[in-house]
Amino acid sequence: MCEFLSAVKDKDKFGNDKWYYLTTHLIHDTPRGKLLQEKYGGADLIGHAAIREYFHLREGQGENWECTDFSNPDNFPSILVEAIKQGEFRDMGALLDLLSETALLSETALADYAKAKEKAWADYAKAREKAWADYAKARETHWADYAKARETHWADYAKARETTFWDFFANTENRAIAWQ
Repeated sequence: MCEFLSAVKDKDKFGNDKWYYLTTHLIHDTPRGKLLQEKYGGADLIGHAAIREYFHLREGQGENWECTDFSNPDNFPSILVEAIKQGEFRDMGALLDLLSETALLSETALADYAKAKEKAWADYAKAREKAWADYAKARETHWADYAKARETHWADYAKARETTFWDFFANTENRAIAWQ
């Protein structure tokens, strides 16, 4: 299984590195992204297969790349560092390595984060419960109703997942020094 953050590294026609990666916008706000959601869903949306399909990369084109060590931006190409700083991976994971020691040690900040995270999980649980109820109803009646319920509640689910982390990370004071 591919890890967050995954990308495919290739070369452009001038021999420069070209990076292919999926963002929240590409997955949730484009027709191609919606098709990927139906096909892959969940954690597979961040993987190399989804990236290759989204960008129509040929078999063997480019090399799969991933990094899970967010302790230092030097571990990433500059284009991905900028994307991280701009919050382009909102709702795709919460990475505490991106936060400053001050933010991590601040009782107020951690309490605020914990409270926001708890609310997000409660919202997620509500959305999931409603989605499952709608799913059961749709399953009994018609698969089209199921697809509609899934589409309706997927946005609630995605929003509730890790949104609070990215709100917290958006404040540059909460970021690890290397990520400010």
